[in-house]
Amino acid sequence: MIRGIGTDFIETQRIRNSLRKNADRFIKRILTQAEQAYVAEKIDPAPYVAARFAAKEAILKALGTGLAKGINWTDMEILRDGSGAPSVKLSGQAKTIAQEKGIKTIHISLSHTQNAALAFAVAE
Repeated sequence: MIRGIGTDFIETQRIRNSLRKNADRFIKRILTQAEQAYVAEKIDPAPYVAARFAAKEAILKALGTGLAKGINWTDMEILRDGSGAPSVKLSGQAKTIAQEKGIKTIHISLSHTQNAALAFAVAE
């Protein structure tokens, strides 16, 4: 049963500006260590950071909480399988809230270009 849906769209320039101002602080606040390692491999990390930011916003909407109730950005992690398909791993307060709402999995779809990123999340 679908418990929630969420979508988010972000212009990559917004993320690029945040990275220019204080990349280290911004990255550590938004991304898990595994996500940090993934985007660090990229020549231009901004589109990949933007996609993960949009994914986390979409997840928050699917959970029905927004960035509230003690959820941190790093309570949501975007993983990739061997073929590159994304998946979601929740921890901390995000995981607790999902369990309270009977959410067993969150499906995620990401798309990005040099200019924008889009994510769609379905909570089941």
